[in-house]
Amino acid sequence: MPDRRVSDFRMTSTYLTDWIYVWLFIAAGGALVVLILLFSKLINPSHLTAEKLAPYECGIPPVGNPWAPFAVRYYVFGLLFLVFDVEAVFLFPWALVFRTLGTAGFVEMLLFIAVLGFGLLYAWRKGALEWA
Repeated sequence: MPDRRVSDFRMTSTYLTDWIYVWLFIAAGGALVVLILLFSKLINPSHLTAEKLAPYECGIPPVGNPWAPFAVRYYVFGLLFLVFDVEAVFLFPWALVFRTLGTAGFVEMLLFIAVLGFGLLYAWRKGALEWA
């Protein structure tokens, strides 16, 4: 009968060795990032001029105050786009496993789409989808 303590020691030793490799890999990755950043800082020519420090706006010289207020509707429109875009991403994995989910998966997705529909209807009724 083999000694159980020896096999436990071997398993623990192998387990710890595996974790040492993981931590060494993480440390090497972090060191590589730091070395690359330091190397780029050393070889980067930084001759700052007034032209380089000026804001760049599609090749057009900026005119006016850069802190001019924007209408909130642009932010709301952008947020609505992000919400519905991200929610649409959930539909693709569901479509791939649609047949294996059964009726419960179908009903849950109908509820999900209904909530999205009500959200879209609410935004539409509030005028959040009008650009100008």
